[in-house]
Amino acid sequence: MEEITGMLSQEEIRTAEICIEKALKLGASKARVTLSKSLMELFGTLDGQLDKVSHCLDRSMSVCLFVDGKYGTFSTNRLVESELEDFLKKSIATVRMLAEDPCRDLPDPARTAKDALTGKELSLYDPSYPSMTSSKRLDMAMEASVFERHKAEGLISEEGEYSDSIFDTMTLDSNGLRCRHTETSFEYGVEITVKDAEGNRYSGYWWDSTPRISDLKISTCCETAFQRAMAQIGPKRIPSGKYNMVVDSENSSRLVTPLTSALGAFALQQKNSFLLDTLGRKVFPEWMTLVDKPLTKGQTGSRLFDSEGVAAKETPVIEKGVVKEYFVNTYMSKKMGIAPTIEDVMRPVLEPCVAPGLSKPDRMDKEGIMALVGDGILVTGFNGGNSNSATGDFSFGVEGFLFRDGRIVHPVREILITGNLLTLWNNLLAAGNDARTCKSKIIPTLAFKDVDFSA
Repeated sequence: MEEITGMLSQEEIRTAEICIEKALKLGASKARVTLSKSLMELFGTLDGQLDKVSHCLDRSMSVCLFVDGKYGTFSTNRLVESELEDFLKKSIATVRMLAEDPCRDLPDPARTAKDALTGKELSLYDPSYPSMTSSKRLDMAMEASVFERHKAEGLISEEGEYSDSIFDTMTLDSNGLRCRHTETSFEYGVEITVKDAEGNRYSGYWWDSTPRISDLKISTCCETAFQRAMAQIGPKRIPSGKYNMVVDSENSSRLVTPLTSALGAFALQQKNSFLLDTLGRKVFPEWMTLVDKPLTKGQTGSRLFDSEGVAAKETPVIEKGVVKEYFVNTYMSKKMGIAPTIEDVMRPVLEPCVAPGLSKPDRMDKEGIMALVGDGILVTGFNGGNSNSATGDFSFGVEGFLFRDGRIVHPVREILITGNLLTLWNNLLAAGNDARTCKSKIIPTLAFKDVDFSA
């Protein structure tokens, strides 16, 4: 059977197996090998014309070695059996020079994935991928353009990129682990710049991505980006103060990432987490539930195992305001003396909700949430800023729109939101049902009360 370019070959897989065998013979007590291969094709356009073409094929083998109570990781892209012994001898010699680290170990085999044998169990591989040709890719990139349609309306620049890729990885270890993940991705993104009558420039961006080409919404991306750019014309300043805040589903995951990072064992062990000692405690509002759903077939972000090969499962992260999960790999488990879980959240899903005292709207999308809130500021973009992982304090630059009675009044720019993440999330008014499935974090439109805005 002809092997598909971009997927691991049987010869490459056999080389990885031999690598483990040789590592044990040369003195390693345990070993793990992660073999990865990817291929990406990209066609970029500028103002409706072909601007660039890119072809990228990458392959690597990462080797984790456990030697005499010591640990080291090494990588190579030379998958040649005759060169393995020299590579491993030098790697093992290097590990022997390191300090002992008794907490390093492979995961318990009882915790590892047993059902990721072909890599295609989650239906993330599109069988039509091998039929993609350069002419098809070029046609898709060119046909998406709206430059000629809108250039008389103030459109001055349109930069689009169509790309598709295949990623194939296999993890093996000396305890018998053997698991594989294969996925394809089809993506289109575009940035459009427009100008107003005075020559001021505004940009809008939109994109879509999916494991299956038939689900790619490429035809509407440029139009959406154009409309988002045009909507920014005529921004007005607003007084500083407290406002209700609605964050659209394109940007809402920005406020969830600090939460999941703070639940990671590395941050907890270093006491660099504002969620330290919160496991089992209610620190969020009871109407808030965040669930990790990595086993959803056909959806971006789904995985059957983490980088150690530990089996993924659907897990409540925050349930009715109570912290239910820390993310703890094998190493941090031994270092902290707590039970291991999965190393990180994979596909967090925030469930729709409305705070007590508010009536659930007929539509739980951006427009419905704005109508529910009434007055406030709709955030459609983040422009820098940061959050303190130890305290939860944040300061983000944002842009968006002032709205009244659920309707947009005018755009606003160059404004700052400040506060504390625990306070912010405890002021959660609603979460919609309009999360973008092209993302690995399934976070819908969000609404909060009493957010500090500085103009």
